Amino acid sequence: MDLDMMNMFLIAGGTLAIPIVAFVASFLLWPSALIRIYYWYWRRALGMQVRYSNHGNYRFCYSYRGKPGTKPSVLMLHGFSAHKDMWLGVVKFLPKNMHLICVDMPGHEGTTRSCLDDYSVDGQVKRIHQFVESIRMNRKPFHLVGTSMGGHIAGVYAAEYPADVCSLSLICPAGLCYPNESKFFKQLRDLKEAEHVHQVPLIPSTPEEMEEMMKLCSFVRFKIPHQILQGLVDVRIPHNEFYRKLFLELVAEKSRHVLHERMGKITAPTQIIWGNQDQVLDVSGGQVLADAIPSSHLHVLENCGHSVVMERPRKAAKLMTDFLASLQSDNNKKEQ
Repeated sequence: MDLDMMNMFLIAGGTLAIPIVAFVASFLLWPSALIRIYYWYWRRALGMQVRYSNHGNYRFCYSYRGKPGTKPSVLMLHGFSAHKDMWLGVVKFLPKNMHLICVDMPGHEGTTRSCLDDYSVDGQVKRIHQFVESIRMNRKPFHLVGTSMGGHIAGVYAAEYPADVCSLSLICPAGLCYPNESKFFKQLRDLKEAEHVHQVPLIPSTPEEMEEMMKLCSFVRFKIPHQILQGLVDVRIPHNEFYRKLFLELVAEKSRHVLHERMGKITAPTQIIWGNQDQVLDVSGGQVLADAIPSSHLHVLENCGHSVVMERPRKAAKLMTDFLASLQSDNNKKEQ
């Protein structure tokens, strides 16, 4: 979710040295363009380069930093209706020598979108495997990270392609049977009973709905100007039809609980991170995963909602770095 807008004014107005008149005009008239500049700036500042990869007629868009080395590469899968740049806040606090790859999920941003494609969980897992093969990332096992929908895909990927994944970080993943019902699922139930099935809280079409979505996804209350909210909506509206189709695929019987059904097959050491105040996917899912996956570690973050990577990027990066370091230390001890 596009929540990390707090520094936009400093970046666009100061660091980029845009003349004040042009800045004010772009802020008032073209806020969506300002948002694109924001992401372009941070990719450049953090050394993330954008590339494309093909598997047959299918094109994947991804950003990367660093080169493969002795330590595992890291592949990061974003959440529903987001894009590869949602990870930039976390990337900022990760070691610069770490080989990172952030891919646009099927149908999102620069990756191919086709009405004929299979957007079920299994369909997306197959696509991500095609991406991994297209860039030859599975020449040796890599660390896989996913949040929300991306966590659902990452967990199922680890279950289906265990030889590819040496370790796994799941951040408030979807796809589980949660012991406690979240506010979001209650909203969906109420909308279904009122026969308003197309009014999904995660698919806003007005600035007011965008603000409500942010309140749902985040414990931290961001005060974002109306113009920026409008810009965020403007960026999303052309894609809302696709998001609705995708959402219906994800909540259908075929996909809804795939991670829950296959979590017992995950053999890679697994790190589970969850915001204790998550209103989208209840934190009770964390213990469900921890009980099912051997060698798993559960971290519950206080004063944090669903958008962990936006609200607590430094903490998420530290947990990930410490987890990988501990695994490397354990491997070194085994080799001695």
